[in-house]
Amino acid sequence: MLTQPPLLRIDTVTKAYPGVVANDSVSFEIQPGEVHALLGENGAGKSTLVKMIYGLVRPDSGTMELNGAPFAPVEPRAARASGVAMVFQHFSLFDALNVAENIALGMENPPPQRTLAARITEVSEAYGLPLDPFRTVGDLSAGERQRVEIIRCLLQDPKLLIMDEPTSVLTPQEVEILFKTLNKLSDEGTAILYISHKLEEIRALCDTATVLRLGKVVGTCTPRDETARAMAEMMVGGTLHQPSRDRHPQGDVVLRVNDLSQPAPSAFGTALKNISFDLHQGEILGIGGVAGNGQDELLAAISGEVLSPKGTLSVQGDDIGPLGPTARRGLAILAAPEERLGHAAAPDMSLIENALMTGATRENLTSRGFIKWNDARTFAEKIIKTFDVRTPGPDNAARALSGGNLQKFVVGREVLQRPDVLVVNQPTWGVDASAAADIRQAILDLAAGGAAVIVISQDLDELMEISDNFAALNEGRLSPARPALGLTIDEIGLMLGGGAAQEAAHV
Repeated sequence: MLTQPPLLRIDTVTKAYPGVVANDSVSFEIQPGEVHALLGENGAGKSTLVKMIYGLVRPDSGTMELNGAPFAPVEPRAARASGVAMVFQHFSLFDALNVAENIALGMENPPPQRTLAARITEVSEAYGLPLDPFRTVGDLSAGERQRVEIIRCLLQDPKLLIMDEPTSVLTPQEVEILFKTLNKLSDEGTAILYISHKLEEIRALCDTATVLRLGKVVGTCTPRDETARAMAEMMVGGTLHQPSRDRHPQGDVVLRVNDLSQPAPSAFGTALKNISFDLHQGEILGIGGVAGNGQDELLAAISGEVLSPKGTLSVQGDDIGPLGPTARRGLAILAAPEERLGHAAAPDMSLIENALMTGATRENLTSRGFIKWNDARTFAEKIIKTFDVRTPGPDNAARALSGGNLQKFVVGREVLQRPDVLVVNQPTWGVDASAAADIRQAILDLAAGGAAVIVISQDLDELMEISDNFAALNEGRLSPARPALGLTIDEIGLMLGGGAAQEAAHV
């Protein structure tokens, strides 16, 4: 009986950077039509490996074969020509252009717009991802934007589709649609290399998993035969820590938001509409919602990036609406935004410089207008050590870190400044199970020490695990907060869908 040759064979591939070996003699195979998971902690080498497959990075040694022939793409265009496509975690779309125009930009020789639009409609409907080719991308939800990226890949008729954290911004319903599409592609013979930290999704979707740890392959498994915890412990090489919380009485109101309304910051932003809530000492308020419903705008209003009308925001009874971010940091009001590179961190600056940018006031890192560089380095090193940020050192640029490690640095930087009020958007987005548990524990410990915390997240399991109270954002409106303990999925779904007013009437 003849065995089917692998679609892709990776053989002892190694890639090193100064101070770190990203991939160390990595070998594995992907069969045609297989959904193959690539698992590992942040910094385990997953991103470097798929960048080599997609032609963004050249290996130092080792070989790759595609359909039995040597495969060494020198750029993504060569990988695409060989039948390899990739959907990145961060979308690369222009808001002001329509769907067809965005897709045309990624094609070598795009056909006329009318022909391309017809093809987009045909392919998107065939795979259960319907798209209007003439809609402006800025008007699309996060799930619809991902459809654009996927359809752009499918128009290339790929033999291997790489997906990096594809469900991080999707609703449960959108995840279900995506999985149906991926299963259809698999049935047609397309192989899928799937990277995700959501291990229950891996169990539901993937046929095989290769596990990386510190750049090396440490095992393979059949996900459906393993528990999520067992796979997580294979990734970390030890017992997985589970966050524990100490239920404690809440104190006085620290932050009061009173009828806050803000216009949309741009044509594609979301206006805030009559938002009101009180946040108490020791309270964790979880705010859920589908991406694009005002999460970024709410964080900007609380952090001071956008100033607020008088009387709408107060801390300890004092009006903070006219104060900018630096003044609010002086009052121990800190924030960690969702967008890591460019908003939470300056990509080309070192970790020392990024620690200084938000820690200067609280950590006393300047004196008479001069930077205390030794103190800034010490603060950066403390963040790296406390939050297990995988990096050669604090002199490394922020962009050199994996997404999950940068997330640990950003959240750790704010937590270690001992805030009285902390608002954090997507605290564990793109981080592995072990790091997510550590970040959640840090937030729980912060609240146990008396801080008031707002956690904005699309991960409902996360919010239910750590929140005292839960509210939902929908089209810039915030539902009344309810105790998280005992909330049912149906109740949460109603709140997320904007039915909080009707739901509250029955309480």
